Amino acid sequence: MTRRAPSLRRTAAAASALRLRRLGIDTYQEAIAYIRSDSPVCKAEGFEARSRLELWCGERRIVATLNVVHFPLIDMDEIGLSEAAWAAFGQADGQLVQVGHAPAVESFSAVRGKIYGRPFGNEAITAIINDIAAGAYSDIELATLITACSGSRLDLAETAALTMAMVRAGQRLQWDAPVVADKHCIGGLPGNRTTLLVVPIVAACGLLIPKTSSRAITSPAGTADTMETLAPVELTAQQMHRVVEQEGGCIAWGGAVSLSPVDDLLIRVERPLGLDSDGLLVASILSKKASAGATHVLIDMPVGRTAKVRSPEAAAILAARLVEVARSLGMVLRVQMSDGAQPVGRGIGPALEAFDVLAVLQNHGGAPEDLRQRALALAAGLLELAGKASQGAGMAMASAALDSGAAWRKFQAICAAQGGMREPPRAAFTQPLCALHAGTVMAIDNRLLARTAKLAGAPKTPAAGMVFHAPLGTLVAVGQPLFTLHAGSPGELAYALAYAQAQDNLVTIGEAG
Repeated sequence: MTRRAPSLRRTAAAASALRLRRLGIDTYQEAIAYIRSDSPVCKAEGFEARSRLELWCGERRIVATLNVVHFPLIDMDEIGLSEAAWAAFGQADGQLVQVGHAPAVESFSAVRGKIYGRPFGNEAITAIINDIAAGAYSDIELATLITACSGSRLDLAETAALTMAMVRAGQRLQWDAPVVADKHCIGGLPGNRTTLLVVPIVAACGLLIPKTSSRAITSPAGTADTMETLAPVELTAQQMHRVVEQEGGCIAWGGAVSLSPVDDLLIRVERPLGLDSDGLLVASILSKKASAGATHVLIDMPVGRTAKVRSPEAAAILAARLVEVARSLGMVLRVQMSDGAQPVGRGIGPALEAFDVLAVLQNHGGAPEDLRQRALALAAGLLELAGKASQGAGMAMASAALDSGAAWRKFQAICAAQGGMREPPRAAFTQPLCALHAGTVMAIDNRLLARTAKLAGAPKTPAAGMVFHAPLGTLVAVGQPLFTLHAGSPGELAYALAYAQAQDNLVTIGEAG
Protein backbone atom coordinates (compact mmCIF):
# COMPACT_ATOMS: atom_id res chain seq x y z
CA MET A 1 0.00 0.00 0.00
CA THR A 2 1.20 3.49 -0.77
CA ARG A 3 -0.15 6.90 0.10
CA ARG A 4 0.42 9.15 -2.88
CA ALA A 5 1.22 12.84 -2.63
CA PRO A 6 -1.76 15.21 -3.02
CA SER A 7 -0.52 16.31 -6.47
CA LEU A 8 -0.93 12.74 -7.69
CA ARG A 9 -4.46 12.23 -6.40
CA ARG A 10 -7.40 11.95 -8.76
CA THR A 11 -11.13 12.20 -8.18
CA ALA A 12 -13.41 9.20 -8.56
CA ALA A 13 -15.34 11.06 -11.25
CA ALA A 14 -12.23 11.14 -13.43
CA ALA A 15 -11.84 7.37 -13.42
CA SER A 16 -13.71 4.14 -14.09
CA ALA A 17 -14.79 1.53 -11.57
CA LEU A 18 -13.89 -2.16 -11.77
CA ARG A 19 -14.19 -5.11 -9.40
CA LEU A 20 -11.00 -6.56 -7.95
CA ARG A 21 -9.95 -10.13 -8.57
CA ARG A 22 -6.93 -11.90 -7.14
CA LEU A 23 -5.33 -14.02 -9.88
CA GLY A 24 -2.55 -15.66 -7.86
CA ILE A 25 0.12 -14.79 -10.45
CA ASP A 26 3.62 -14.37 -8.99
CA THR A 27 5.36 -11.39 -10.61
CA TYR A 28 7.92 -11.18 -7.78
CA GLN A 29 7.82 -7.57 -6.52
CA GLU A 30 6.32 -5.99 -9.63
CA ALA A 31 2.71 -4.77 -9.32
CA ILE A 32 0.80 -5.97 -12.40
CA ALA A 33 -2.87 -5.39 -13.24
CA TYR A 34 -4.89 -7.37 -15.82
CA ILE A 35 -7.89 -6.06 -17.81
CA ARG A 36 -9.75 -7.65 -20.72
CA SER A 37 -8.97 -6.10 -24.09
CA ASP A 38 -12.71 -6.03 -24.88
CA SER A 39 -13.59 -4.38 -21.57
CA PRO A 40 -15.54 -1.12 -22.04
CA VAL A 41 -13.24 0.50 -19.47
CA CYS A 42 -10.14 -0.54 -21.39
CA LYS A 43 -11.54 0.99 -24.56
CA ALA A 44 -12.98 4.12 -22.97
CA GLU A 45 -9.80 4.97 -21.05
CA GLY A 46 -7.47 4.11 -23.94
CA PHE A 47 -5.54 1.61 -21.81
CA GLU A 48 -2.86 -0.37 -23.63
CA ALA A 49 -0.44 -3.09 -22.59
CA ARG A 50 2.26 -1.59 -20.32
CA SER A 51 0.09 1.44 -19.48
CA ARG A 52 0.66 2.67 -15.93
CA LEU A 53 -2.57 2.58 -13.95
CA GLU A 54 -3.51 4.10 -10.62
CA LEU A 55 -5.97 2.12 -8.50
CA TRP A 56 -7.62 3.51 -5.39
CA CYS A 57 -10.30 2.70 -2.89
CA GLY A 58 -10.71 5.35 -0.21
CA GLU A 59 -7.21 6.21 1.02
CA ARG A 60 -5.62 3.02 -0.31
CA ARG A 61 -3.74 3.55 -3.58
CA ILE A 62 -1.27 1.69 -5.76
CA VAL A 63 0.28 2.13 -9.18
CA ALA A 64 0.49 -0.96 -11.39
CA THR A 65 1.58 -1.87 -14.91
CA LEU A 66 -1.21 -3.12 -17.18
CA ASN A 67 -1.17 -6.47 -18.97
CA VAL A 68 -4.03 -6.78 -21.46
CA VAL A 69 -5.87 -10.13 -21.51
CA HIS A 70 -7.24 -11.39 -24.85
CA PHE A 71 -9.24 -14.34 -23.51
CA PRO A 72 -11.81 -14.71 -20.68
CA LEU A 73 -9.40 -15.17 -17.78
CA ILE A 74 -11.38 -12.44 -16.04
CA ASP A 75 -14.80 -10.84 -16.58
CA MET A 76 -15.17 -7.58 -18.47
CA ASP A 77 -16.03 -5.64 -15.30
CA GLU A 78 -13.03 -7.01 -13.37
CA ILE A 79 -9.41 -5.98 -12.88
CA GLY A 80 -7.08 -8.79 -11.92
CA LEU A 81 -4.06 -8.26 -9.70
CA SER A 82 -0.76 -10.07 -9.40
CA GLU A 83 0.31 -11.23 -5.94
CA ALA A 84 2.59 -8.23 -5.47
CA ALA A 85 -0.18 -5.79 -6.40
CA TRP A 86 -2.71 -7.66 -4.26
CA ALA A 87 -0.47 -7.55 -1.19
CA ALA A 88 0.24 -3.84 -1.70
CA PHE A 89 -3.41 -2.85 -2.19
CA GLY A 90 -4.86 -4.90 0.65
CA GLN A 91 -8.46 -5.07 -0.61
CA ALA A 92 -10.93 -7.96 -0.88
CA ASP A 93 -12.10 -9.96 -3.89
CA GLY A 94 -15.03 -8.23 -5.55
CA GLN A 95 -14.25 -4.82 -4.04
CA LEU A 96 -15.19 -1.96 -6.36
CA VAL A 97 -12.14 0.23 -7.06
CA GLN A 98 -11.45 3.30 -9.15
CA VAL A 99 -9.01 2.94 -12.05
CA GLY A 100 -7.33 5.64 -14.12
CA HIS A 101 -4.10 6.57 -15.84
CA ALA A 102 -1.27 7.11 -13.37
CA PRO A 103 0.07 10.68 -13.32
CA ALA A 104 3.39 11.36 -15.02
CA VAL A 105 6.43 10.87 -12.78
CA GLU A 106 8.05 14.31 -12.68
CA SER A 107 11.20 13.12 -10.90
CA PHE A 108 12.11 11.02 -13.94
CA SER A 109 13.28 14.19 -15.69
CA ALA A 110 16.29 14.16 -13.33
CA VAL A 111 17.08 10.61 -14.48
CA ARG A 112 17.04 11.78 -18.08
CA GLY A 113 19.35 14.61 -17.11
CA LYS A 114 21.75 12.17 -15.47
CA ILE A 115 21.96 10.19 -18.70
CA TYR A 116 23.20 13.35 -20.41
CA GLY A 117 25.74 14.12 -17.71
CA ARG A 118 23.86 16.36 -15.27
CA PRO A 119 24.63 15.43 -11.63
CA PHE A 120 21.84 14.56 -9.24
CA GLY A 121 21.03 17.23 -6.68
CA ASN A 122 19.83 16.28 -3.21
CA GLU A 123 16.24 17.32 -3.94
CA ALA A 124 16.17 15.32 -7.16
CA ILE A 125 17.48 12.17 -5.44
CA THR A 126 14.93 12.54 -2.65
CA ALA A 127 12.09 12.93 -5.16
CA ILE A 128 13.25 9.90 -7.17
CA ILE A 129 13.50 7.67 -4.10
CA ASN A 130 10.13 8.82 -2.74
CA ASP A 131 8.47 8.09 -6.08
CA ILE A 132 10.07 4.64 -6.24
CA ALA A 133 8.89 3.91 -2.70
CA ALA A 134 5.38 4.99 -3.74
CA GLY A 135 5.43 2.51 -6.64
CA ALA A 136 5.39 5.24 -9.27
CA TYR A 137 8.38 3.92 -11.26
CA SER A 138 7.86 1.13 -13.79
CA ASP A 139 10.49 -1.55 -14.24
CA ILE A 140 11.62 0.17 -17.44
CA GLU A 141 12.12 3.43 -15.56
CA LEU A 142 13.97 1.61 -12.76
CA ALA A 143 16.24 -0.03 -15.33
CA THR A 144 16.93 3.38 -16.85
CA LEU A 145 17.84 4.81 -13.45
CA ILE A 146 20.17 1.88 -12.73
CA THR A 147 21.85 2.28 -16.11
CA ALA A 148 22.29 6.02 -15.52
CA CYS A 149 24.02 5.22 -12.19
CA SER A 150 26.16 2.31 -13.44
CA GLY A 151 29.93 2.23 -13.54
CA SER A 152 31.42 5.26 -11.79
CA ARG A 153 28.62 7.69 -12.69
CA LEU A 154 27.70 8.43 -9.06
CA ASP A 155 30.17 10.63 -7.21
CA LEU A 156 30.69 10.56 -3.44
CA ALA A 157 28.16 13.32 -2.71
CA GLU A 158 25.50 11.67 -4.88
CA THR A 159 26.15 8.30 -3.23
CA ALA A 160 25.76 9.77 0.27
CA ALA A 161 22.56 11.61 -0.71
CA LEU A 162 21.13 8.48 -2.33
CA THR A 163 21.92 6.41 0.77
CA MET A 164 20.23 8.87 3.12
CA ALA A 165 17.16 9.17 0.89
CA MET A 166 16.82 5.38 0.87
CA VAL A 167 17.02 5.32 4.66
CA ARG A 168 14.31 7.97 5.03
CA ALA A 169 11.97 6.07 2.67
CA GLY A 170 11.66 3.12 5.07
CA GLN A 171 11.50 2.18 8.70
CA ARG A 172 14.46 2.95 10.97
CA LEU A 173 15.14 0.88 14.06
CA GLN A 174 16.24 2.51 17.29
CA TRP A 175 18.19 0.81 20.08
CA ASP A 176 18.81 1.85 23.66
CA ALA A 177 22.57 1.40 23.41
CA PRO A 178 25.47 3.70 22.48
CA VAL A 179 27.12 1.00 20.34
CA VAL A 180 25.19 -1.19 17.89
CA ALA A 181 27.32 -3.59 15.85
CA ASP A 182 26.68 -5.01 12.39
CA LYS A 183 28.58 -6.85 9.69
CA HIS A 184 28.14 -7.43 5.99
CA CYS A 185 29.84 -9.51 3.31
CA ILE A 186 30.18 -8.04 -0.17
CA GLY A 187 29.48 -11.52 -1.52
CA GLY A 188 30.51 -13.74 -4.38
CA LEU A 189 31.70 -16.76 -2.37
CA PRO A 190 29.44 -19.81 -2.09
CA GLY A 191 29.06 -21.12 1.46
CA ASN A 192 30.46 -18.01 3.15
CA ARG A 193 27.89 -18.17 5.95
CA THR A 194 29.86 -16.35 8.66
CA THR A 195 26.97 -14.24 9.97
CA LEU A 196 25.43 -17.19 11.79
CA LEU A 197 28.73 -17.54 13.66
CA VAL A 198 29.71 -13.90 14.15
CA VAL A 199 26.36 -12.90 15.68
CA PRO A 200 26.37 -15.45 18.54
CA ILE A 201 30.10 -14.96 19.17
CA VAL A 202 29.91 -11.18 19.59
CA ALA A 203 26.54 -11.34 21.38
CA ALA A 204 28.05 -13.84 23.83
CA CYS A 205 30.81 -11.27 24.42
CA GLY A 206 28.24 -8.63 25.37
CA LEU A 207 27.99 -6.64 22.13
CA LEU A 208 24.56 -5.65 20.77
CA ILE A 209 24.14 -7.00 17.22
CA PRO A 210 20.60 -6.85 15.73
CA LYS A 211 21.40 -8.48 12.37
CA THR A 212 19.03 -8.19 9.45
CA SER A 213 19.95 -10.27 6.42
CA SER A 214 18.73 -10.86 2.89
CA ARG A 215 17.38 -13.84 1.03
CA ALA A 216 19.13 -15.16 -2.05
CA ILE A 217 18.49 -13.37 -5.32
CA THR A 218 21.06 -14.90 -7.66
CA SER A 219 23.01 -17.07 -5.19
CA PRO A 220 22.21 -20.59 -3.88
CA ALA A 221 21.52 -19.22 -0.40
CA GLY A 222 21.21 -15.96 1.46
CA THR A 223 21.88 -15.64 5.17
CA ALA A 224 18.14 -15.46 5.86
CA ASP A 225 17.56 -18.65 3.82
CA THR A 226 20.17 -20.56 5.81
CA MET A 227 18.97 -19.23 9.17
CA GLU A 228 15.39 -20.15 8.25
CA THR A 229 16.34 -23.82 8.17
CA LEU A 230 17.25 -23.43 11.85
CA ALA A 231 14.70 -20.90 13.18
CA PRO A 232 12.01 -18.43 12.02
CA VAL A 233 13.40 -15.25 10.44
CA GLU A 234 10.28 -13.27 9.47
CA LEU A 235 10.23 -11.10 12.57
CA THR A 236 8.37 -7.82 12.96
CA ALA A 237 10.23 -4.81 14.34
CA GLN A 238 8.58 -5.41 17.71
CA GLN A 239 9.66 -9.05 17.71
CA MET A 240 13.20 -8.05 16.75
CA HIS A 241 13.35 -5.64 19.66
CA ARG A 242 12.14 -8.33 22.05
CA VAL A 243 14.72 -10.87 20.84
CA VAL A 244 17.59 -8.36 20.94
CA GLU A 245 16.63 -7.04 24.37
CA GLN A 246 16.53 -10.62 25.64
CA GLU A 247 19.61 -12.08 23.92
CA GLY A 248 21.67 -9.16 22.64
CA GLY A 249 21.34 -10.24 19.01
CA CYS A 250 19.13 -11.69 16.31
CA ILE A 251 19.37 -12.96 12.73
CA ALA A 252 16.23 -11.83 10.92
CA TRP A 253 15.07 -11.32 7.34
CA GLY A 254 15.32 -7.60 6.56
CA GLY A 255 12.39 -7.69 4.15
CA ALA A 256 9.95 -8.37 6.98
CA VAL A 257 10.75 -5.08 8.74
CA SER A 258 10.79 -2.77 5.67
CA LEU A 259 14.33 -1.50 6.08
CA SER A 260 15.33 0.53 3.01
CA PRO A 261 12.53 -1.02 0.87
CA VAL A 262 13.66 0.94 -2.21
CA ASP A 263 16.87 -1.06 -2.14
CA ASP A 264 14.91 -4.28 -2.60
CA LEU A 265 13.09 -2.79 -5.59
CA LEU A 266 16.32 -1.64 -7.21
CA ILE A 267 18.06 -4.99 -6.64
CA ARG A 268 15.16 -6.85 -8.26
CA VAL A 269 15.79 -4.97 -11.53
CA GLU A 270 19.54 -4.45 -11.15
CA ARG A 271 20.64 -8.08 -10.85
CA PRO A 272 19.27 -9.30 -14.23
CA LEU A 273 20.94 -6.33 -15.95
CA GLY A 274 24.37 -7.39 -14.68
CA LEU A 275 25.55 -3.80 -14.34
CA ASP A 276 28.16 -2.92 -11.71
CA SER A 277 27.99 0.34 -9.78
CA ASP A 278 30.03 1.14 -6.69
CA GLY A 279 27.61 3.95 -5.88
CA LEU A 280 24.52 1.74 -5.94
CA LEU A 281 26.31 -1.03 -4.05
CA VAL A 282 27.43 1.35 -1.30
CA ALA A 283 23.95 2.88 -1.03
CA SER A 284 22.41 -0.58 -0.87
CA ILE A 285 24.67 -1.80 1.93
CA LEU A 286 24.77 1.34 4.05
CA SER A 287 21.09 2.22 3.76
CA LYS A 288 20.30 -1.18 5.28
CA LYS A 289 22.87 -0.71 8.05
CA ALA A 290 21.71 2.81 8.90
CA SER A 291 18.07 1.70 8.86
CA ALA A 292 18.92 -1.13 11.26
CA GLY A 293 20.38 1.41 13.69
CA ALA A 294 24.01 0.30 13.37
CA THR A 295 26.76 2.54 14.72
CA HIS A 296 29.78 0.29 14.00
CA VAL A 297 29.94 -1.82 10.83
CA LEU A 298 32.50 -4.37 9.68
CA ILE A 299 32.57 -5.24 5.96
CA ASP A 300 33.98 -8.55 4.75
CA MET A 301 35.28 -7.98 1.21
CA PRO A 302 36.37 -11.20 -0.51
CA VAL A 303 38.67 -10.47 -3.45
CA GLY A 304 39.21 -13.02 -6.17
CA ARG A 305 39.00 -13.78 -9.87
CA THR A 306 35.44 -15.17 -9.66
CA ALA A 307 34.25 -13.26 -6.57
CA LYS A 308 32.14 -10.11 -6.77
CA VAL A 309 35.22 -7.89 -6.24
CA ARG A 310 37.90 -9.18 -8.58
CA SER A 311 41.04 -7.13 -7.96
CA PRO A 312 42.85 -5.40 -5.08
CA GLU A 313 42.59 -2.11 -6.99
CA ALA A 314 38.79 -2.37 -7.27
CA ALA A 315 38.62 -3.41 -3.62
CA ALA A 316 40.56 -0.34 -2.48
CA ILE A 317 38.29 2.04 -4.42
CA LEU A 318 35.11 0.42 -3.08
CA ALA A 319 36.45 0.30 0.49
CA ALA A 320 37.31 4.01 0.44
CA ARG A 321 33.81 4.93 -0.71
CA LEU A 322 32.19 2.73 1.94
CA VAL A 323 34.24 4.37 4.68
CA GLU A 324 33.51 7.92 3.48
CA VAL A 325 29.76 7.46 3.01
CA ALA A 326 29.48 5.69 6.37
CA ARG A 327 31.26 8.62 8.00
CA SER A 328 28.77 11.05 6.44
CA LEU A 329 25.97 9.00 8.04
CA GLY A 330 27.64 9.00 11.44
CA MET A 331 28.69 5.34 11.31
CA VAL A 332 32.13 3.90 12.03
CA LEU A 333 33.05 1.39 9.33
CA ARG A 334 36.03 -0.84 8.64
CA VAL A 335 36.67 -3.10 5.65
CA GLN A 336 38.49 -6.42 6.05
CA MET A 337 39.82 -7.88 2.79
CA SER A 338 39.66 -11.67 2.54
CA ASP A 339 40.58 -14.43 0.12
CA GLY A 340 37.91 -14.81 -2.56
CA ALA A 341 39.49 -17.62 -4.57
CA GLN A 342 37.23 -20.47 -3.49
CA PRO A 343 34.08 -21.43 -1.55
CA VAL A 344 34.03 -21.27 2.24
CA GLY A 345 33.14 -24.38 4.20
CA ARG A 346 31.73 -27.39 2.44
CA GLY A 347 27.98 -26.83 2.10
CA ILE A 348 26.50 -24.69 -0.67
CA GLY A 349 22.76 -24.25 -0.22
CA PRO A 350 20.62 -23.27 2.81
CA ALA A 351 20.51 -26.51 4.82
CA LEU A 352 23.99 -27.69 3.83
CA GLU A 353 25.46 -24.36 4.95
CA ALA A 354 23.48 -24.64 8.20
CA PHE A 355 25.09 -28.02 8.94
CA ASP A 356 28.53 -26.39 8.52
CA VAL A 357 27.55 -23.62 10.94
CA LEU A 358 26.30 -26.11 13.52
CA ALA A 359 29.52 -28.12 13.27
CA VAL A 360 31.61 -25.01 13.97
CA LEU A 361 29.38 -23.81 16.82
CA GLN A 362 29.45 -27.25 18.44
CA ASN A 363 33.24 -27.52 18.01
CA HIS A 364 33.02 -30.78 16.08
CA GLY A 365 36.39 -32.20 15.10
CA GLY A 366 35.41 -32.37 11.43
CA ALA A 367 34.00 -28.84 11.23
CA PRO A 368 35.25 -26.80 8.25
CA GLU A 369 38.30 -24.97 9.55
CA ASP A 370 38.22 -22.25 6.89
CA LEU A 371 34.70 -21.21 7.91
CA ARG A 372 35.70 -21.24 11.57
CA GLN A 373 38.80 -19.10 11.05
CA ARG A 374 37.04 -16.62 8.76
CA ALA A 375 34.22 -16.16 11.28
CA LEU A 376 36.67 -15.72 14.17
CA ALA A 377 38.63 -13.08 12.22
CA LEU A 378 35.44 -11.13 11.50
CA ALA A 379 34.15 -11.44 15.07
CA ALA A 380 37.54 -10.30 16.38
CA GLY A 381 37.56 -7.31 14.04
CA LEU A 382 34.04 -6.32 15.05
CA LEU A 383 34.78 -6.64 18.78
CA GLU A 384 37.81 -4.36 18.36
CA LEU A 385 36.01 -1.89 16.07
CA ALA A 386 33.17 -1.50 18.56
CA GLY A 387 35.53 -1.09 21.50
CA LYS A 388 34.55 -4.30 23.25
CA ALA A 389 38.11 -5.61 22.92
CA SER A 390 41.33 -3.65 22.75
CA GLN A 391 43.28 -3.70 19.48
CA GLY A 392 44.88 -7.11 19.07
CA ALA A 393 42.77 -8.75 21.78
CA GLY A 394 39.66 -9.50 19.71
CA MET A 395 40.81 -12.90 18.47
CA ALA A 396 41.39 -14.24 21.97
CA MET A 397 37.97 -12.99 23.11
CA ALA A 398 36.17 -14.41 20.05
CA SER A 399 38.00 -17.76 20.29
CA ALA A 400 37.16 -18.09 23.98
CA ALA A 401 33.45 -17.54 23.27
CA LEU A 402 33.48 -20.20 20.56
CA ASP A 403 35.74 -22.74 22.30
CA SER A 404 33.89 -22.55 25.62
CA GLY A 405 30.50 -23.24 24.07
CA ALA A 406 29.21 -19.76 24.99
CA ALA A 407 28.57 -18.93 21.32
CA TRP A 408 26.68 -22.20 20.80
CA ARG A 409 24.51 -21.53 23.86
CA LYS A 410 23.87 -18.00 22.66
CA PHE A 411 22.89 -19.23 19.20
CA GLN A 412 20.43 -21.70 20.71
CA ALA A 413 18.96 -18.94 22.85
CA ILE A 414 18.58 -16.62 19.85
CA CYS A 415 16.84 -19.38 17.87
CA ALA A 416 14.51 -20.09 20.80
CA ALA A 417 13.67 -16.39 21.15
CA GLN A 418 12.94 -16.13 17.40
CA GLY A 419 10.39 -18.93 17.60
CA GLY A 420 12.23 -22.19 18.25
CA MET A 421 15.21 -24.07 16.86
CA ARG A 422 14.70 -26.85 14.33
CA GLU A 423 16.71 -29.45 12.42
CA PRO A 424 17.71 -28.52 8.85
CA PRO A 425 16.19 -30.78 6.17
CA ARG A 426 18.15 -33.33 4.16
CA ALA A 427 17.84 -33.94 0.43
CA ALA A 428 16.18 -37.08 -0.90
CA PHE A 429 18.61 -37.47 -3.82
CA THR A 430 22.40 -37.12 -4.00
CA GLN A 431 25.00 -37.72 -6.71
CA PRO A 432 28.77 -37.14 -6.70
CA LEU A 433 30.67 -35.60 -9.59
CA CYS A 434 34.09 -37.25 -9.78
CA ALA A 435 37.48 -36.25 -11.17
CA LEU A 436 38.20 -37.53 -14.67
CA HIS A 437 41.95 -37.42 -14.15
CA ALA A 438 44.43 -37.23 -11.28
CA GLY A 439 46.20 -34.05 -10.22
CA THR A 440 46.02 -31.00 -8.00
CA VAL A 441 43.06 -28.61 -7.78
CA MET A 442 44.48 -25.41 -9.25
CA ALA A 443 41.43 -23.14 -9.70
CA ILE A 444 37.73 -23.01 -8.84
CA ASP A 445 35.03 -20.93 -10.53
CA ASN A 446 32.77 -19.69 -7.73
CA ARG A 447 30.10 -18.49 -10.13
CA LEU A 448 29.82 -21.82 -11.92
CA LEU A 449 29.65 -23.69 -8.61
CA ALA A 450 26.89 -21.38 -7.42
CA ARG A 451 25.01 -21.86 -10.69
CA THR A 452 25.26 -25.64 -10.36
CA ALA A 453 23.89 -25.56 -6.81
CA LYS A 454 20.99 -23.39 -7.98
CA LEU A 455 20.17 -25.81 -10.79
CA ALA A 456 19.98 -28.55 -8.16
CA GLY A 457 17.15 -26.57 -6.57
CA ALA A 458 18.77 -24.22 -4.04
CA PRO A 459 17.51 -22.06 -2.41
CA LYS A 460 13.87 -22.82 -3.30
CA THR A 461 14.41 -26.36 -2.05
CA PRO A 462 16.27 -25.66 1.23
CA ALA A 463 17.98 -29.06 1.33
CA ALA A 464 19.31 -28.74 -2.23
CA GLY A 465 22.75 -27.61 -3.33
CA MET A 466 26.11 -29.32 -3.05
CA VAL A 467 28.80 -30.43 -0.63
CA PHE A 468 32.21 -29.38 -1.98
CA HIS A 469 35.11 -31.78 -1.37
CA ALA A 470 38.05 -30.33 -3.31
CA PRO A 471 39.45 -26.99 -2.11
CA LEU A 472 42.50 -25.48 -3.77
CA GLY A 473 45.61 -27.61 -3.43
CA THR A 474 43.73 -30.88 -2.97
CA LEU A 475 45.40 -33.92 -4.55
CA VAL A 476 42.71 -35.93 -6.31
CA ALA A 477 42.73 -39.37 -7.90
CA VAL A 478 40.69 -40.51 -10.90
CA GLY A 479 37.14 -41.15 -9.72
CA GLN A 480 37.50 -39.16 -6.50
CA PRO A 481 34.43 -36.98 -5.79
CA LEU A 482 34.95 -33.26 -6.35
CA PHE A 483 31.52 -32.45 -4.93
CA THR A 484 28.22 -34.16 -4.17
CA LEU A 485 25.00 -32.70 -5.52
CA HIS A 486 21.89 -32.68 -3.32
CA ALA A 487 18.42 -32.27 -4.83
CA GLY A 488 14.77 -32.71 -4.01
CA SER A 489 13.92 -34.50 -7.26
CA PRO A 490 15.66 -36.79 -9.78
CA GLY A 491 15.03 -34.25 -12.56
CA GLU A 492 16.80 -31.41 -10.79
CA LEU A 493 19.65 -33.71 -9.85
CA ALA A 494 20.14 -34.81 -13.45
CA TYR A 495 19.86 -31.23 -14.74
CA ALA A 496 22.51 -29.90 -12.35
CA LEU A 497 24.82 -32.85 -13.00
CA ALA A 498 24.58 -32.41 -16.79
CA TYR A 499 25.36 -28.71 -16.45
CA ALA A 500 28.37 -29.35 -14.20
CA GLN A 501 29.76 -32.03 -16.52
CA ALA A 502 29.60 -29.57 -19.43
CA GLN A 503 31.73 -26.92 -17.66
CA ASP A 504 35.45 -27.19 -18.42
CA ASN A 505 36.56 -24.64 -15.81
CA LEU A 506 34.29 -25.42 -12.88
CA VAL A 507 37.17 -27.15 -11.04
CA THR A 508 40.56 -26.97 -12.78
CA ILE A 509 42.88 -29.89 -12.04
CA GLY A 510 46.56 -29.56 -12.91
CA GLU A 511 48.96 -32.38 -13.68
CA ALA A 512 49.94 -34.56 -10.73
CA GLY A 513 53.43 -34.02 -9.36
